[in-house]
Amino acid sequence: MASSRKLIVEVVDARDLMPKDGHGTSSPYVSIDYYGKRRRTRTVIRDLNPSWNEVLEFDEGKPSEVFSDILELDVYHDKNYGPTRRNNFLGRLRLNSSQFVKKGEEALIYYPLEKKSLLSWIQGEIGLKIYYVDAVPAPPVPPPEKDPPVPEEAKPEEAKPDEKAEAPSSTEPSPPADEKPAEEPSEGEAKAETEAAPQPPAPENAAPEGEKEPQPDTSAPPPPQQEQPPEAKDQEPPQNAQEQDPPQPVQEQGDIEFDLSGPKWDPPVAPSEHVMAASVSGSQPQVKLAPPINSPLPVSRTVSMVSYASDPPDNISIERSSFDLVEKMHYLFVRAVKARFLPTNGSPVVKISVGNNRTESKPARKTSFFEWDQTFAFSRDSPESSTYLEVSLWDPPRGDVSAEGKFLGGICFDVTEIPLRDPPDSPLAPQWYRLEGGGAHNGDLMLATWIGTQADESFPDAWKTDTAGHVNSKAKVYVSPKLWYLRATVIEAQDILSPVAASREASFTIKAQLGFQVQKTKVSVTRNGTPSWNEDLLFVVAEPLTDHLTFVLENRQPKGPVTLGITKIPLTTIERRVDDRKVASRWFIFENTNDDKGVYKGRVHLRLCFDGGYHVMDEAAHVCSDYRPTARQLWKPPVGTIELGVIGCKNLLPMKTVFGKGTTDAYVVAKYASKWIRTRTVSDSLEPRWNEQYTFRVYDPCTVLTIGVFDSWGVFEADNVNKETTRPDCRIGKVRVRISTLETGKVYRNTYPLLLLGHNGTTKMGEIELAVRFIRLSPTLDFLHVYSQPLLPLMHHIKPLGVVHQEMMRSTAVKIVAAHLTRSEPPLRQEVVLYMLDLDSHAFSMRKVRANWFRIINVIAGVIDIIRWVDNTRAWKNPTATILVHALLVMLVWFPDLIVPTLAFYVFVIGAWNYRFRSRDPLPHFDPKLSLADTVDRDELDEEFDTVPSTRPNEVVRIRYDKLRTLGARVQTLLGDLATQGERVQALVTWRDPRATGIFVLLCFIVAMILYLVPSKMVSMAFGFYYLRHPMFRDQIPSPALNFIRRLPSLCDRMM
Repeated sequence: MASSRKLIVEVVDARDLMPKDGHGTSSPYVSIDYYGKRRRTRTVIRDLNPSWNEVLEFDEGKPSEVFSDILELDVYHDKNYGPTRRNNFLGRLRLNSSQFVKKGEEALIYYPLEKKSLLSWIQGEIGLKIYYVDAVPAPPVPPPEKDPPVPEEAKPEEAKPDEKAEAPSSTEPSPPADEKPAEEPSEGEAKAETEAAPQPPAPENAAPEGEKEPQPDTSAPPPPQQEQPPEAKDQEPPQNAQEQDPPQPVQEQGDIEFDLSGPKWDPPVAPSEHVMAASVSGSQPQVKLAPPINSPLPVSRTVSMVSYASDPPDNISIERSSFDLVEKMHYLFVRAVKARFLPTNGSPVVKISVGNNRTESKPARKTSFFEWDQTFAFSRDSPESSTYLEVSLWDPPRGDVSAEGKFLGGICFDVTEIPLRDPPDSPLAPQWYRLEGGGAHNGDLMLATWIGTQADESFPDAWKTDTAGHVNSKAKVYVSPKLWYLRATVIEAQDILSPVAASREASFTIKAQLGFQVQKTKVSVTRNGTPSWNEDLLFVVAEPLTDHLTFVLENRQPKGPVTLGITKIPLTTIERRVDDRKVASRWFIFENTNDDKGVYKGRVHLRLCFDGGYHVMDEAAHVCSDYRPTARQLWKPPVGTIELGVIGCKNLLPMKTVFGKGTTDAYVVAKYASKWIRTRTVSDSLEPRWNEQYTFRVYDPCTVLTIGVFDSWGVFEADNVNKETTRPDCRIGKVRVRISTLETGKVYRNTYPLLLLGHNGTTKMGEIELAVRFIRLSPTLDFLHVYSQPLLPLMHHIKPLGVVHQEMMRSTAVKIVAAHLTRSEPPLRQEVVLYMLDLDSHAFSMRKVRANWFRIINVIAGVIDIIRWVDNTRAWKNPTATILVHALLVMLVWFPDLIVPTLAFYVFVIGAWNYRFRSRDPLPHFDPKLSLADTVDRDELDEEFDTVPSTRPNEVVRIRYDKLRTLGARVQTLLGDLATQGERVQALVTWRDPRATGIFVLLCFIVAMILYLVPSKMVSMAFGFYYLRHPMFRDQIPSPALNFIRRLPSLCDRMM
């Protein structure tokens, strides 16, 4: 029974509404519109903080041009309560359906009420819970209930309220309701008979049966009023399929379309008529050789070899436009569906040969036919591509599939006559071909052959020549698990009954465990058996929530901790929140560790909740690809999309040696937000070509797209019979693309070097060619408004997490994501995920310390240049510039209102001037010079890649420790100098040196008196001219002010 989806809106309450009844209050009610249906709540009389707690249900509508998927909520004051003559507007709210979640993920959210117009006077917020539920409709019980009241005696009693309405429904629908259940199994039996028929005439005999079956269906729709039209619509496609498509293969496709609805399933119906007409003619027994076989082509047109190599037409389809960033790769597709009338009871295989490429299908599964349903894709871009396609059927001996076996028959095709399939067209229908030259004299093989590109929907799951047919080499899309922060607040415990209760003091602690995450509270010392903690413990949890959160009460003793009690809490019972509201706390009873549940061991007071307002970091903050909070209700619509085209690699280095030959099996992994993509693995190629294209939704332009290249060992592990230790996939290189650096609509197609930093320094592993394009979806003003919004969600500012704590949570999140993606098929290995997420990015490195120091010097280089320019101006090295500075000083002193505009205009001029010298690089990538990767010492690299704890010899560790002590001494001296200068400034007014403080205080009094009497403009001008005086009027000794500061005391003489 199909389920219908309903939208549930729980209207909880509202806060701080605007009084609009004329007496300082309001009587509000809520009206909600969704897909043309309106519901409203009751009216709360005279309350500015009303509470409704009502549940409103809406049926989820289908896509329509009239009604949108926007939920519109309006709050009004009821005119029946108060002197007002109309329902005064109190606020509105518009929510997109993309913000709604399924039941179990809902949370109470307070939305601020919006204005209807610019002049509206609105305030307050409303609390809602919105979620979807799948409501299973009731079984068709009405027909059996309506059968008994058929006698005329019972009709008047039941028809008293609505005689006219119930009379037709009780008499006319009952016969079709009884006939339909009997007809539906008859259709299934007729289809089973047609498919299981051992001879060709069987489908022809099945056609009249298919024509007889739809007759009751055409008479069924008129009597019912509401329920029958949808059923009649669903039954019409099977009628056409049975009347027009008698052969078995297309009947199966029609059956699949019977249960589906939607516009995208409608087009394949029309092409199937022509295709099946060709398939009937192609299954005649006159077929003998290759040219006659290809005479009844699946497509009526004939295409030459030049057609698929030419440029695409002007009217490019949607599918082809999705691959417009990459090069077209042409493939010969062969789909082996099934065979019939074979003189064997085994599991035959299909062998396909195109030039030097040969492959074999999996053994057939025996039903009424010998079925494979397997697709093969042979590259047509290589020069050794053959013009003939040979398909043969073999029956290998039982128990030995690798043996040659018995030849059952074969077919030969001329590749130049195979049609070209354009992606907008429906898939080519397979047709029956008579096998020749073997033991199956009357055997038929159902095939479909066409020439297409990588845009074909059959390409991802097809066997390909460049992947060696390995099952784990297919292109896949992965999704990271949804991560939550679980906040567990341990408040207190009571009634702790233990052997230590008689002691005077006892130390208790709570240990919380969730999977591999273990955290402990601080030690609480108590004498009455009621310890208190009031401490927050934070965990990272991934959906689905199937685990338990365990709390263990321990007594700290000199001999070690003693477990007193344990309690387990299912994660599904924990409340979710999206803001900082208080969650109700609960008491949980401790159980005995010896499974003696009859003994009461005390209880613990906990406050548990999932914090959906945070973004759970799994990437480093400076290269993060997503900043959205966990709760879907807080997501904003995407601002654009990023399209990535992975074209290929060049000049890759051999990563392994196989049979004395260096080889590389490369694949690409890209990660943005929660979406991971993995290209197919191109086997044994140092210049692989993928030409795959993917799309990612962009919610924030200030994010980074990460692309990594790896070498796979999967092919050799599949051939490893002994199942030795799994070898990790080797990293080849990585590229990062910052979205904010991309222009809208521009295609960036460039080649980037793949640089790998190892123990021996930087190695160029090859080059990767990528095509990137950013498409903006939101309006320009909304897109620019994103730059003024906080980067992280609001909860990171209301309850911020510490830097160290957040980095620990990120490490945990990375491990959870890696474990989740490893369980996929094919798996995305742990070493790949850790490399893409930069788990070791914060490890200590002397190279990074020096690189960051040079980055700081580069940042303050502008300030240093300004200081040098001022010194040169004071030194009159350029008299013209110095005179202009004097004139500027006079202007700014006498017209101080021009200072801020002048500075702003000066910054504008600098930015406009630097626009000429902006970077012309295609896209910024890893810079070895900035990273000091080319000049780093090997010993420092070895230290950087060393694990914690170190695995190096003691002598090496001692040398590194001494070097670290030397660096620490320099840092210590620098910090001491900074502290000394700060303490000297403090000594100006602390009377640490009475004479110096007296001089400074008296000087401040004199300056204050002068400034009170003399205009500030005159003082500023005099000071400016004195500062810029000619060097001939200066002394070479330092200024008196600097000498005075240097003589002030500091606290360094008191340090031991």
